[in-house]
Formats: sequence, structure tokens, C-alpha cells
Amino acid sequence: MGQDFCAAFPASRRVFDLAEQAAGLPLQRLCFSGPEEDLARTDVCQVAIFTVSAAILAAMNEVLGAEKLARLQPAYMAGLSLGEYTALYAADAVDLAPAIALVRRRGQLMQQAATAVPSGMVALIGLDEPKARELCEAAAQGQTLVCANFNCPGQIVISGQIEACKRAESLARDFGASNAVLLKVAGAFHSDIMQPAAQELGKTLETTVFRQPQTPVISNVDGQPYASPEQVAPKLLAQLVSPVRWQQSMEFLLAQGVERFYEIGPGRTLAGMMRRIHRKAEVVSLNSAQAMEKLASQL
Repeated sequence: MGQDFCAAFPASRRVFDLAEQAAGLPLQRLCFSGPEEDLARTDVCQVAIFTVSAAILAAMNEVLGAEKLARLQPAYMAGLSLGEYTALYAADAVDLAPAIALVRRRGQLMQQAATAVPSGMVALIGLDEPKARELCEAAAQGQTLVCANFNCPGQIVISGQIEACKRAESLARDFGASNAVLLKVAGAFHSDIMQPAAQELGKTLETTVFRQPQTPVISNVDGQPYASPEQVAPKLLAQLVSPVRWQQSMEFLLAQGVERFYEIGPGRTLAGMMRRIHRKAEVVSLNSAQAMEKLASQL
């Protein structure tokens, strides 16, 4: 991922070079050729995805230039889970090198917390929030099992100890789910199992300088814009152990009159979610050098 951007745009290559120094990882090799099992580790994939997203943003600045960028000036920025860090960087609330170091540390700590407690996540299809919470209560049996991601209508991810996740997967249809899938993730993200990671990440956040975002950034924990730089560290910590309110975040933007969304990063996951949140919203996924050049030709 990101290889076509590095091949086409010097600005993207500069981002990768800086990120490799800040993270202490061979990110170009990992992103471009794997091996997949190394890239899939939470302590690697988080900083890799952030780097690719930052490289795409750099390419956008290089390709579009000041005049076209002015036509594309965003009203808001948002990102799902890790993507919230990208949104804060894109809004000039934090510099690239400290953002890379912060994301790298976040991934390491989440990997450690996941390793300490065998845990996982289950994607539920076809349930609303009350039913998902009922399922969690029924399947927990004294263990941790909570709602972790409210992605879009009919798609909720729950998170907890692995035995509880497996029970939820088998019970889900009894609660009305059309499907339940145990996800291939390191552990129970956005749950209390991540509390040790939050405690340690707080130390890194204390030394990270945040500025007022130049564009309003939506927080995952409440679906509202950050009011001040002082809110950034507490909300990023809360995000580790609280559910991601992505649907609520997008509904807030829609209520403000937002009609067009630009998805920056590998893949088209957010575009798919938006189709379920609001079918008429226009989403442009800038996930390839070709897509970036197409956008430049249209502006």
C-alpha cells in the first residue's frame, strides 16, 4: 500500500523517509512487499496506515497546488479510530514526526494489552445498539464484552475476552443478527482491556504538542468537534477504552450540510459505511495515484 504514491510523487517519498526515521521501522519495505504477517501486527500496521495516509495528503498538496487546494478547502475532518490521528495531523493540530512517534507508541501499547489478555472483536450485522448491548450482556458471563464500534446502520462491532466473543458469535442470530464474524484483530480494542495501554499512552501524550486544529476535527468518543487543543489528549485516551461513534460523527456532519466526503487512505472502507449512513452523500476515495490525478484534472 502506498507504493504508487511514492513512485509518482516526491512529497510522498519524503513522508515515508521521515516516518521511517521517526518510527524506527522499514515502512517502505513493509508497506510495499510485506510480509503480510509482519504488516498485520497492530504495533506495525497502525503506523504504516498513518504513514500511507500522510503520504497521500502530501501528494494532494503537491499535485493540486494552492489554487486547486483552495477550491477543495474542507469544512471538517474526521477519522475512524486510528484515522482520528490522521485527521488531527491533516488539520495541522500536530506535526508529522511527533504524530508518527505517537501512533507508533499507541500501536505498541495496544499490542501489549492485547497479548496480556486473550481477546478479540466480533462484527455484528443487522443489530441496533440496544440489541447489541443485550447480546453482550448475555454472552459476557462475567467477562468483558462491550460495544466498540458503531460504524453505520446495521453494523456494530463488539469487543472483549476471546471466550465471550466466541459465545457472542454463536448467540448473535438468536438476538436478530443476520451475521456475526470474529475479526482477525490482535485484541479487544475500544474496551477496558485497553486500559493499561491508555495509562501508558498518557505519558506520551503529555509530551506531545497539540495546536488548535485549523479545520474542525470530529472526536470519535462523542461525535463532536474538538473545542480546544486541551481536549485532544483526554479524548484520544478515552477513545482507547470507549466505543467509536462513527455513525454519530457522520450524522453530525450531514446535519451541518456536508454533502461531499473525501476518503484519504488505503482502501474504501469509509465509503462503504457512508453508503449505509446516507446513500445520497458523495464520497471520493483518494486511495491511488490514479485517483489523485483524476481529482486534479477535475478541479
